[in-house]
Amino acid sequence: MNLPEAFRAACHRTGIEPTPHCLWVKIAGQKMVYFHSEKKTTYQISTAKAGTGQESGSFQTPLGLHRIAEKIGAGEPVGTVFRGRVPVATNGKGNAQALITDRILWLAGLEPGLNQSGTVDSHERYIYIHGIGDESRLGQPNSQGCIHLAATDLLPLFDAVPSGTLVFISEN
Repeated sequence: MNLPEAFRAACHRTGIEPTPHCLWVKIAGQKMVYFHSEKKTTYQISTAKAGTGQESGSFQTPLGLHRIAEKIGAGEPVGTVFRGRVPVATNGKGNAQALITDRILWLAGLEPGLNQSGTVDSHERYIYIHGIGDESRLGQPNSQGCIHLAATDLLPLFDAVPSGTLVFISEN
């Protein structure tokens, strides 16, 4: 797999081997790249309106190496709305009030002091890759820290990537 140097460096720094599937979130371009075997697919995303940052309560997207800790929403219909990771409605498609829809990939940080433990813990901050009811703002910063993805991209990605998949979030 032809991972970018910064991704490989984060794996080396943490002593973690790259997984067969890897995701690279590129904040500056509002893109996410999915690496699998020698293939790569690029998706348009939205990250935090408030930019990048590690602290709880900052409403910023955290940087660094993460893994998919939990996958939530398998088998739910397109447009399912989640609150507290529980499906509560199925009217999320096109609904600007539907803030978390379709599927949830809940991230956990792997770098102590950067995105793991204490006030910088990405899992405790509820940082997800998830769908959003109003997809019109994908491609520009618009979230409260999570990574938003279109349902047409999220559903097949959710099915393809296992829990434990590495996710590297970087500025560029």
